[in-house]
Amino acid sequence: MSEQDKFEDDLLYAMTRTGEGFRAEQAPLVTAGLARGRRRWRRRSAAAVVSGAAALALVGTGAVYLSGGTGGPGSGTALTAAASGSGAAGGSGAAPTAQAPSASASKAVISGDEVLATLQALLPKGQVSDGKGRGTGDGPAAGTLAGADLVFDDGHGKSLVQIGIQKHRKGQSQPQTCPTDLKLARVDSCTATTLPDGSQLVLSQGYEYSDNRADTKQWYATLTGPDGREIMLSEWNAPQEKGAPDSRPNPPFTLDQLKAVVTDKSWDRIVAAVQYDGVDYAAQAGGLTLEDRQAILAKLLPAGVTVTKITGNEVFADVQLAQGPATGSLVLRVQKLVPDQSTEQLFDGSTALPDGSRLKLYGPGTASSKGMPMADVLRPGNLRVLVAQGPTGKPLLTLDQLTAIAGSPLWQAAK
Repeated sequence: MSEQDKFEDDLLYAMTRTGEGFRAEQAPLVTAGLARGRRRWRRRSAAAVVSGAAALALVGTGAVYLSGGTGGPGSGTALTAAASGSGAAGGSGAAPTAQAPSASASKAVISGDEVLATLQALLPKGQVSDGKGRGTGDGPAAGTLAGADLVFDDGHGKSLVQIGIQKHRKGQSQPQTCPTDLKLARVDSCTATTLPDGSQLVLSQGYEYSDNRADTKQWYATLTGPDGREIMLSEWNAPQEKGAPDSRPNPPFTLDQLKAVVTDKSWDRIVAAVQYDGVDYAAQAGGLTLEDRQAILAKLLPAGVTVTKITGNEVFADVQLAQGPATGSLVLRVQKLVPDQSTEQLFDGSTALPDGSRLKLYGPGTASSKGMPMADVLRPGNLRVLVAQGPTGKPLLTLDQLTAIAGSPLWQAAK
């Protein structure tokens, strides 16, 4: 297999597994890439340079997959209390309680000015300039992001301060951890703790660049809550994240002060208005557990081919197979689709089956000749069943066998 073919197979596999709202796997980031990931997160949160959640992803095989201001001095409520050790909202280590937003709250629109004002109200006295806020109705990813940034000066030099707020569904957030090798990541200190309500808090003092190209410091606090909230507050010892001379020896706020801000209850209203990002797999669930899907596969696989392991979520499953000493894998997708123009694009050029289903095939010998063999079936009632050869092991099934599995009426129990 050529490198190009391998790339296309790997890409097709990734898109087949993740589908709408592509999100990277939640495996721990390598230490050297942690800082870059955090910078991307900040840019996505505060600048909202993101694509829409309903984008169509096109892969090299030809297959189409649905992708499902200025301010004055603040009141000093959180930061000054944290510094003095009084009972501020964040000073005691308390974090927001886990609660699902009400229907009315989820429909509320929070303006960028309100986000900015909330941040300013939690800062101690100082000069604030260049304040900008992003509300829940702003930008191409409207609803899923909120944030603000400003330049703060306590009389000892200007500092860029930036906050970003997102909300992830259960199991879809990136684990908040410290780098394994602090020296390699160029981090002076980092702690990861679990707060009494189950929230995960990371406090870090490091640098904007891990490769020593500049000495600009970046300190941050990240709170991940049981309700899915992810609040990241960052500060620098310069008025810009990049490209500006350092204006002070250190950023202005201590780690305890950063903690006080991200854990303050003032954010609850904004968090409630932020919509969950990523894919709502529960809404697309085909109605079959992993055990159900394994039992159905056991009836449909050719004699001698068995399932040795199955993992996944409500929609996707990675299936490990065995046939004697040989091993292989499948990707299985069972989901309910909401018919729209994207669904028509997905099954454009498909073949109509006698029971009213629509079949589209990919792989060698098909119109979409490149990539892994795959059968994609849309059954009456808009139940989609996709079965593709996985990237690991040997190909144990032919395209005809994949088609027979995807087209079986046994999946219809998932309606």
